[in-house]
Amino acid sequence: MIKVIYGSKGTGKTKMLIDAANSAVANAKGHLIFITDTKRYMYDLERDVRFIDVSDYDVAGEAAFCGFVKGVIAGNNDNEYVYLDGVVRIAGKPVAELAAFFYMLEKVSENNNLTITVTVSADKEELPDFVTKYL
Repeated sequence: MIKVIYGSKGTGKTKMLIDAANSAVANAKGHLIFITDTKRYMYDLERDVRFIDVSDYDVAGEAAFCGFVKGVIAGNNDNEYVYLDGVVRIAGKPVAELAAFFYMLEKVSENNNLTITVTVSADKEELPDFVTKYL
């Protein structure tokens, strides 16, 4: 399952994502992974949430980000939740050009029984159909 948290910059998307990750810790049976491009929120997450800053791995562009996400998920077979903060920023493309990325997320989610939550910096009117189906 994929969930999307959207809104313009400064609307609290990251805070909502952090709250969702911290809330899931209590009931999660598998691993929780939080992927972003800054260390700014590292200490806001519960200890049980694996925090990954993609800037430590020189991830740049949509293809690299897709590969990175798949690699992190493949690294452990009992992942349950994945949180991706700032996909537009990390992929380096506008949301309208990320259809392949969201298709990859959908397939990875289905094949691995994952709940993936993504933040997208865009207003609802700007979201393409391939994103709105996850609202």
